[in-house]
Amino acid sequence: MSSSPAPVFYKTSAACDAMAARLGLDLVKKWLPNSEQLYVFFEQGRLGIGLAPTQRENPVAVDFVHALQHRHPGKELLIKALGGKRPTVVDATAGLGRDSFVMATNGCTVTMCERMPVVAALLEDGLMRANISIDTMDIAARMSLVKSGAADYLEQLSAIDCPDVVYLDPMFPVSGKSALVKKEMRLFHSLVGLDEDSAALLDIALQRARHRVVVKRPPKAPYLAERKPQLSVTGKAVRFDIYPLKAFAK
Repeated sequence: MSSSPAPVFYKTSAACDAMAARLGLDLVKKWLPNSEQLYVFFEQGRLGIGLAPTQRENPVAVDFVHALQHRHPGKELLIKALGGKRPTVVDATAGLGRDSFVMATNGCTVTMCERMPVVAALLEDGLMRANISIDTMDIAARMSLVKSGAADYLEQLSAIDCPDVVYLDPMFPVSGKSALVKKEMRLFHSLVGLDEDSAALLDIALQRARHRVVVKRPPKAPYLAERKPQLSVTGKAVRFDIYPLKAFAK
């Protein structure tokens, strides 16, 4: 996990007091003298994070309405990797929810798991706004958020409630990414660190998924936990490793 200082909530309005208390974060009114300090902002009706108060006008945030208007790289590969026809999916490492939104846009029912409270708060905020936008409310209705680790969530599911697919996108070092993605991944690294328990999560996913587990990796990255998949779908910027368990009904 990360050794960076704990995030703080940068106060921009009276509403921030309750938000900071709910997240258990200290509330500050000025920039702290630490270049690695992560700030949480509530600005222009949305929650975001950044490494300086000057970023509060353009923070990293969850914006599904905006995502609907922009093509998602690797979308076709992701949907192909999931298989089936509108499967139920547990996104075990939801992050900013981009892949979850792509899945839901294509008809999947998606449960997003996020154990980090600040990241879960960003997802909750973005999902709330998506639910009241006429452009995204139908998609958002197929998305739900679990504010806990995916391992605990998957293990407590009854057999009938297990998802068709468990999707994993473990955190990996930043390289060869766009400036925006690098910015977002740097923030996430400072907040959550690398996913050191991803091998154990893969084991649980293989036990609980009905039809398959899909793992997102950089194209040249080693297999997760050195476990070779039965097949992979590879593009220029991403690879989806597929661990089939049971064929989908045709």
